[in-house]
Amino acid sequence: MFAAAGSLVAAIWAALHLRTLLLAVVTFLFLADYFKSRRPKNYPPGPQRLPFIGNILQLDTEKPHLGIQQLVKKYGDVMSLDFGIMSSVIVSSLPLIKEAFTQLEENFMSRPKFPMQRHVFNENGLIFSSGQTWKEQRRFALMTLRNFGLGKKSLEQRMQEEAQHLVGVIKEEEGQPFNPHFKINNAVSNIICSITFGERFEYNDSQFQELLRLLDKAAILTSSKMVRLYNIFPWIMKHLPGSHQTTLATWRQLKSYISDIVENHRRDWNPDEPRDFIDAFLTEMTKHPDKTITSFNEESLICSTLDLFLAGTETTSTTLRWALLYMALYPEVQKKVQAEIDKVIGPKKQPSLNDRDSMPYTNAVVHEVQRMGNIIPLNVPREVTVDTTLAGFHLPKESELASENNWPGLSSLFSSLLLCKILLSSHQSMRS
Repeated sequence: MFAAAGSLVAAIWAALHLRTLLLAVVTFLFLADYFKSRRPKNYPPGPQRLPFIGNILQLDTEKPHLGIQQLVKKYGDVMSLDFGIMSSVIVSSLPLIKEAFTQLEENFMSRPKFPMQRHVFNENGLIFSSGQTWKEQRRFALMTLRNFGLGKKSLEQRMQEEAQHLVGVIKEEEGQPFNPHFKINNAVSNIICSITFGERFEYNDSQFQELLRLLDKAAILTSSKMVRLYNIFPWIMKHLPGSHQTTLATWRQLKSYISDIVENHRRDWNPDEPRDFIDAFLTEMTKHPDKTITSFNEESLICSTLDLFLAGTETTSTTLRWALLYMALYPEVQKKVQAEIDKVIGPKKQPSLNDRDSMPYTNAVVHEVQRMGNIIPLNVPREVTVDTTLAGFHLPKESELASENNWPGLSSLFSSLLLCKILLSSHQSMRS
């Protein structure tokens, strides 16, 4: 009998001990979350957050910028949101964005280290690097791209030629319905390829089409719900199946593809006669034998090339598809654009940037397409590197993400040059 009573007491104590342990763990987690989420004085206002998950449930995971736009109306042009354990600040008005990235540029120079980007790029390249690496790579890329024609007449001529190739493959469809997605991708990427790879690719090149498909797939998957969850809860998501695992595999394939191109360049590379961005980067690498004190290494070359390829292809080609859609949805606008093209350029002349000042309506349509079809509404986040005051609000060092809210009233940040040329050339050639 005493033995039975002893066993019962032991069982009760064990249960109480387990409950106590669980209660202690839960209490600790809630206290840790509370202290983590405490806001300093004059911190930007924002909606009430939930423990551990922040404001995730208050936003549409597919179109978060629309939910943010409603919150901006309530909390103002500088507001705070939490995505899981990540604190962020959304800066919405154009004057404040200008102040942050001109007068306070040094305070916002770094990029946050999201788990997905860290896994793929490891702070290499142009987009997701920070500090000295970002300065080195940005300076080199700008100088090299200018050397190979960026902003010069020679690049405009390449665009004109590629626009004609695009119009040619569109004509092959003989007026039947078709999906222009990859044809446009091919045209836009060929402009980038002529600078980064030193050559353009035919529209029926199967290997290049596979690269474009991988690039398109990576861009879509990187903005998926599962990848967002991976960035917020990496310690859990890395063990689970889903599109975030496919995203990582796709980026590995892309990096392998670029690595093969770099290896092919090495075989006939002449340091004295660089043909493209990759050759110039290989030459720069020879100037920095100690790879521990420089960002000029092969991994950085692969990531920078991917950044140029992704940023240069995806943004412009997506904008062009928006332009075609809006032309179809607003035929009255299309007619006015065509009339201006006929009047200023005519049926035989190639459109050029010099025509822009004589075509105010078409120029306005191009910019309106960029405004309405804004493809990166929150831009790429920055990280606060020092305690900063913006619009009277306090942003503490290295604990906040600062995002630009470009939706819907602000123009996109990329150039409209290629959009203008292909749009004008496509309209004119189809008309003729």
